[in-house]
Amino acid sequence: MHFLGHVVRFIVSAIVLMIVGWIVPQFSVGGFWSALLLALVIALLGWVVEGIFGKRVSPFGRGIVGFIVSAVVIYIAQFIVGGVSVTILGAVLAALVIGIIDLFIPVTPFNAAKDHK
Repeated sequence: MHFLGHVVRFIVSAIVLMIVGWIVPQFSVGGFWSALLLALVIALLGWVVEGIFGKRVSPFGRGIVGFIVSAVVIYIAQFIVGGVSVTILGAVLAALVIGIIDLFIPVTPFNAAKDHK
């Protein structure tokens, strides 16, 4: 994928994260730039997790393990990105909403890192 394609994916990912912040009460993103940085950090953390533990334990994977890893990645990302506030329940709910949105718009931060392989 070309550079512009990655930029578009991260912009869409940021918009998805802002929508999730609007839907999920215990998940808040300070603004577009925080959401864009959060999308990048989530993709990078997901890539690191997959590199260390393999595809079976990956936020890119489907199923309960991928769901739990997604929630953990979202929760950890709040400590790296300013303007983001997430509780544990908020991370779980955000992972659920992102998974549902991903069914209709398959361009979430977790999918952005898939193209690097």
